[in-house]
Amino acid sequence: MDPDAVKSTLSNLAFGNVMAAAARNYQKEVLANEKAQGSNPVNEEVDLDELMDREVEKREAFKRQGHGEYREVSEGDFLGEVTRSEKVICHFYHKEFYRCKIMDKHLKTLAPRHVDTKFIKVDAENAPFFVTKLAIKTLPCVVLFSKGIAMDRLVGFQDLGTKDDFTTNKLENVLVKKGMLSKKKKEEDDEDAEYQESIRRSVRSSENLDSDSD
Repeated sequence: MDPDAVKSTLSNLAFGNVMAAAARNYQKEVLANEKAQGSNPVNEEVDLDELMDREVEKREAFKRQGHGEYREVSEGDFLGEVTRSEKVICHFYHKEFYRCKIMDKHLKTLAPRHVDTKFIKVDAENAPFFVTKLAIKTLPCVVLFSKGIAMDRLVGFQDLGTKDDFTTNKLENVLVKKGMLSKKKKEEDDEDAEYQESIRRSVRSSENLDSDSD
């Protein structure tokens, strides 16, 4: 037999074996991918459950630190409150000042919507040391703390259009820009808007009932 022919035949056989092996490997890879894709929905469901559990745990941990509500703290507790949380919004107020009451109303609304930030207030009359230390001259004064350090502040309503009728969303957007709040998703905004509208409808309904009874 011609040596060259033998060599060519062996070469062809080797090439054929390589191609067959490649084909088998490719087939295995395709089957593995199909199997993985087939199990994806289950894996995704488990992952989503885990993420939801982590989110719940995270919220509960924040609440144990006093997040999720707008609370008054004393001068004695103030330092511990602002150093135990990463982001803290603190309103220094005077109980007789009308504008402080307006700020109270908006911060009380925002606190449960942004659990990752702590919202507190301090009676300026009862906290002379920190009022002096933080050089607070005008009320309301909302001091913004990051990791225990006063990074910024809202003095009066200067950042809010200087008028009393600013909206909660206006204050929220200012605090988002200053890095104190996370930007909410549109779906959450829509839910909040729907909730606020339902409250307004309830108020109008009760007013109409009152007028009818008169």
